[in-house]
Amino acid sequence: MFSSVPEFKAAFVSKLEMAYGTTFEESTRREQFQTLGTMIREQVSTNWIKTNEMYRISGKKQVYYLSIEFLLGRLLRHNLINLGIEQIVSKGLGELGIELDKLEEFEADAGLGNGGLGRLAACFLDSLASLNLPGHGCGIRYKHGLFEQAIVDGYQVELPEQWLKHGHVWEVRKGDEAEEILFWGHVESSIENGRLVFRHVNPEIVTAVPYDMPVVGYHTKTVNTLRLWNAEPSKFTAHSDILKYKKDTEAICEFLYPDDTHDEGKILRLKQQYLLVSASLRAIIKSFKKKKRSIFELHEHTSIHINDTHPALAVPELMRILMDDEGLGWDEAWHLTVNTLSYTNHTTLSEALERWPERIFRPLLPRIYMIVEEINERFCRQLWDRHPGSWELIESMAILAHGEVRMAPLAIIGSHSINGVARLHTEILKEREMNNFYRVFPDRFNNKTNGITHRRWLMKANPKLAGLITDSIGPGWIKDTLQLEELLQFKESGAFLEEIGSIKQANKERLASRILEKTGIAVDPASIFDIQVKRLHAYKRQLLNVLHIMYLYNRIKEYPNYDMHPRTFIFGAKASPGYYFAKKVIKLINSVALKVNNDPVVNGRIKVVFLENYRVSLGEEIFPAADVSEQISTASKEASGTGNMKFMMNGALTVGTLDGANVEITELVGRENIFLFGLSAEEVLEFQRNGGYHAQEYYHYDRRIRTVVDQLINGFFPDTGNEFSEIYDSLLSYNDQYFVFRDFSSYAEIQEQVGKSYLDRAGWLKKSLVNIAKSGYFSSDRTIEEYAKDIWHTEPVIIK
Repeated sequence: MFSSVPEFKAAFVSKLEMAYGTTFEESTRREQFQTLGTMIREQVSTNWIKTNEMYRISGKKQVYYLSIEFLLGRLLRHNLINLGIEQIVSKGLGELGIELDKLEEFEADAGLGNGGLGRLAACFLDSLASLNLPGHGCGIRYKHGLFEQAIVDGYQVELPEQWLKHGHVWEVRKGDEAEEILFWGHVESSIENGRLVFRHVNPEIVTAVPYDMPVVGYHTKTVNTLRLWNAEPSKFTAHSDILKYKKDTEAICEFLYPDDTHDEGKILRLKQQYLLVSASLRAIIKSFKKKKRSIFELHEHTSIHINDTHPALAVPELMRILMDDEGLGWDEAWHLTVNTLSYTNHTTLSEALERWPERIFRPLLPRIYMIVEEINERFCRQLWDRHPGSWELIESMAILAHGEVRMAPLAIIGSHSINGVARLHTEILKEREMNNFYRVFPDRFNNKTNGITHRRWLMKANPKLAGLITDSIGPGWIKDTLQLEELLQFKESGAFLEEIGSIKQANKERLASRILEKTGIAVDPASIFDIQVKRLHAYKRQLLNVLHIMYLYNRIKEYPNYDMHPRTFIFGAKASPGYYFAKKVIKLINSVALKVNNDPVVNGRIKVVFLENYRVSLGEEIFPAADVSEQISTASKEASGTGNMKFMMNGALTVGTLDGANVEITELVGRENIFLFGLSAEEVLEFQRNGGYHAQEYYHYDRRIRTVVDQLINGFFPDTGNEFSEIYDSLLSYNDQYFVFRDFSSYAEIQEQVGKSYLDRAGWLKKSLVNIAKSGYFSSDRTIEEYAKDIWHTEPVIIK
């Protein structure tokens, strides 16, 4: 590794000129970025090789984290920080006339994820490597990601993400480690040597080619691997229509979450999920067998984790490999499968628990369907023995029912551990959503509250705040984030609080410049930056936020002298392409912005901004600049949330319901340092069990609600016609499923309290400091240590 600035400069210039056959002076910024990225990757290769070799000889348990998403963000500066050479490289580039910040912008955000699920997976990989734990990621190399979002006339427009347009400097193609994946065809059985064997006949074969990326730990020699699979045509397939076969094959890894409202999309999603699972498990078993261990020891040396239901096919696929390829009997294979696999549930929403039509699943994956059918039959028989005659119970827990294959029951039945991602979430799973399974497998359920990597979300995103913390309490917090609590000694230090305030103000000014550059909207950095950035979904209630903004606008119009501290409401969110309600909410936010931002009566007291194409690199600018963090999901619906943790770690104060990890945030910071409102989870669940909520009553008796809801359809927004009738109907005709009306008054009151609290600068900064100091618990290092100890039973391996 580079030990000095002159050494780095010489190596950089030499590498660039050799690679591109040009002088340094004539090189482009992109060539300079590619050169630097290649140098870093090559520098870590020695430790990458050593890590894999050390894992091979150590005998410690290997962890493989299967996830349909890995939302990595840019890796250039992150890797420099973890390698401990950021200052050397930054100074060296500066002496060559290059700004590292400008160079970093040539790296595209990897299009491998969408929201919190994928970002959590990325944080976990960082923590695994930084804690010297032998853990790797397995995902898919999407050519065009989810989509690149543009806002045109207030509407979301989806464009292909071109993140691979210039290649990806961090990946290494491993063509010799490709796996052949089988779809369609049929299964034949026969008796050979007294044993029943199965053959997959006339399949369509797809080649899964791995692309490996190094995952660099912080100030350690550990370099783990993220393996991404790409679907390519197989030379072993004879196809009557080779062009169609090539097109269908390449479509598998074209986009994340293809629209599955039609059969074609459902087939594509199932192909994605099986390709990820089958290729990963085949490679894992091959790696295991190279160590000359008995296959019966698989669960003692290997842990395979299913992140949400997307990789649930790992259950039948591992069974298939153990029985068909390794020759094990059912009971032996089942014992190994259950004790090797573990599963994280990420939702309480029944519609988010995947189900696939049997009429599609069965012909696409014929051997896998046979195994799923057998797992289901055996499990239902066990249930019948325990609860004879309980048809409804068995039906509710079956993997196969009503012509569907249910992935959550498959993952639960086939795993030795099922965990929720916040204490409240886990309790809801155990006591309500998955209570039947909890009663059958009480020892399998456990909680692992989510976390975030402070190395990206504080050290990288907010270096001035990270520097102030280190100067004040020393660098120990970087390895042990609970040491952030030492900041509480400065609660009464006016000078320290002002330093925090100055850093926040500088971050707000930076974001204001970005907003002006991207949207043309000038916002006041002295205003309250009130921010809601996350995936757009009805339960996350961006709608509650925007209806409240409409109420504030109406209040100012009615009382032009209404006194309120200026507030800038900032949104960022992508709506799934087929989720039309969510797309209507985006249009509404932008319509409100157009109305509010151009009304002279409002005079800057409210500004509304929708930042398009929300992603990790944009989040790194947003979180440090936030004063207020909007975490306003309907209680009981958000499993955990991780945006709440990122805002908290950067000193924003939470406006939120007692939902997900907000509950644990409240316990840590105290109710005086968070702004809570709305129904509790138990109250929401009670309404859902027994009814009693009538949206029409709130509409008729609360003039504020009636006014803003009528404005959706009465021409208040010019040239929108019936644009928002779907939103109007969701609130009134369909009885406001997410209790927006019920929580509206409480939300308006707490927002008024926020405005008053902000005027007490010292008090606000003290609350901000408490949030930063208590955020250490939400480090993904703590979460991963719990996974390693309680679920995976693996230990660190020190690379020497």
